[in-house]
Amino acid sequence: MQKPQTIFSQVINLLPQKQFQRCVKRYEGNKNVRTFSCWDQFLCMAFAQLTYRESLRDIEACLRAVGVKLYHLGIRGKVSRATLADANEKRDWRIFADFGQSVIKMAQRELISDDFGLDLDNAVYALDSTVIETCLSLFPWTFWADRENKGGLKAHVLLDVRRNIPTFIDITERKVHDLHALDKLKGEPNAFYVMDRNYIDFRRLYALEQAHAFFVVRLKSNISLQRIYSRKIDKSTGVRSDQIVHRSTKNTQRRFAYPSKLRRIHFYDEETENRLFFITNNFEIPANTIAALYKKRWQVELFFKWVKQNLRIQKFYGNSSNAVKTQIWIAVTVYLLVAIAKKRFHLPHSHYTILQVLSVTLLEKKPILRAFAEQSYNPDNDDTINQLKLFGESTGQ
Repeated sequence: MQKPQTIFSQVINLLPQKQFQRCVKRYEGNKNVRTFSCWDQFLCMAFAQLTYRESLRDIEACLRAVGVKLYHLGIRGKVSRATLADANEKRDWRIFADFGQSVIKMAQRELISDDFGLDLDNAVYALDSTVIETCLSLFPWTFWADRENKGGLKAHVLLDVRRNIPTFIDITERKVHDLHALDKLKGEPNAFYVMDRNYIDFRRLYALEQAHAFFVVRLKSNISLQRIYSRKIDKSTGVRSDQIVHRSTKNTQRRFAYPSKLRRIHFYDEETENRLFFITNNFEIPANTIAALYKKRWQVELFFKWVKQNLRIQKFYGNSSNAVKTQIWIAVTVYLLVAIAKKRFHLPHSHYTILQVLSVTLLEKKPILRAFAEQSYNPDNDDTINQLKLFGESTGQ
């Protein structure tokens, strides 16, 4: 009777390993490598993410302690702090970025596009950025000229709102403005892109329209728009005005103009008592649906919070740009792997609970379903993880 694999191997086997080798070959990642391959590097870093290791010394101590079990984890090279540090420093981070993009596509195919509470068939994406603080004495290349003694990176993320997974990630210096992320997006026809005020740039928004995509952006108070006519509204929905407008070109440089008509919506949120103004290039869906779409943008903020709390992207295992980007991309891949494992193994638990169980059972040799079936508590009654629930998911999902 064949013995079961370690739980770590069962989870890792969900990944497209042939695609990983293509990425390695593309950037010659294993050139002149004798023992510690790129795959060994990935497995060590993924193990560190899943078990909450704090440093390279921590990773080395834990993996060396398991001895012969390293082979059963799939790690063939000798694990040492110096070897892993050298790999993170020198092996092109784009290997792991390209592989992460492959896993993103895999997750999009596998994960169900859930009903997210709106009568809308279109794909919906939320775009935003988050800052990852760094220490300038350790990461001098992250210096931000506008602030003294502060450094950091900025992660620009496009979140698939229906599947709750990132579909685009760009890691830049902190000083790079959010608008530049729009230059790297390829608009998907009929999809909605929901953004905050930082992404108001009419030339870039018009590029989305030319790609036959829709956008919903919160309007800045100093943006000049001229009303063409107003549409009928139902004030009971919170909508205060629904207008067709155009971008005034008077006293405005041509590059700031928008050659097509726009729709401006004024919405009053009774819960927060805020008045919000949106612009969109969609003229068909109801005005209150536009406001509800913008509210969905909050999911990308929850994504940032969850990842920072549950994955290792606040403390880094290396100080170079290459090492930091490698770690971030592997962390994103691990997040996607947890989401895929939840679907493949039909696990009824939250992402948080899955991570916690994996962290203490990775080295055990038994079917992964048994590891979760043997839990003595009911996650539906675990109130301690409510603050870490991902995107409003119930703890029993």
